[in-house]
Amino acid sequence: MPRVTITVPEKTPQPYRFQLDRKSVTLGRGSENDIAIDCGSISVRHAEMRRIDGGYELRDLGSTNGIKLNDERRDVIQLRNGLPVKLGDVEFDFLLTDEEMDTLALERAANDLPMDLPPLKDLPLDTPESDLDLEPDEVRGGGGIGVWLVFLILAALAFGAGMAIRFQKDTGDSLLDAIKAKPPAAEAPAKATPADE
Repeated sequence: MPRVTITVPEKTPQPYRFQLDRKSVTLGRGSENDIAIDCGSISVRHAEMRRIDGGYELRDLGSTNGIKLNDERRDVIQLRNGLPVKLGDVEFDFLLTDEEMDTLALERAANDLPMDLPPLKDLPLDTPESDLDLEPDEVRGGGGIGVWLVFLILAALAFGAGMAIRFQKDTGDSLLDAIKAKPPAAEAPAKATPADE
């Protein structure tokens, strides 16, 4: 489950967990929000964390103090694991488990989306967010076949691992050892002879 930690200045950080399939989480000072934040720099309906294909985004809902990435105000921020964002004066930390990152990567591959955003350190601070969207050919190296090939290889590996686990559960033996072992030679059936007349 994605984890969001809200840290209001001079207060204890508050962690929240959400199911990966949750489509929307609202944040603000008002009690009707999914995450109510008691801080004067937060608007009543400040921001919304949305589930999008292959990940999450944080969208400002017209708040007074906005949402910021690297102290630069944005309307929308594409969330990534470990990305520190600010809502007004409040820290918003977004974390995913390895399993969730794998699930989102497979989802991006299946939907033919870029596999990841460029690292923050490589972006100039004045880069408009619209410039962060890479053309698909720049990401894939010229074609979608490579993405599908990786997806098929991962699917085959997952299938093979599942078969090996099931075989070991059912028989107590390793599937690889069973494949390596030569099967016993089957005896040829006895030749049928016509019955005495």
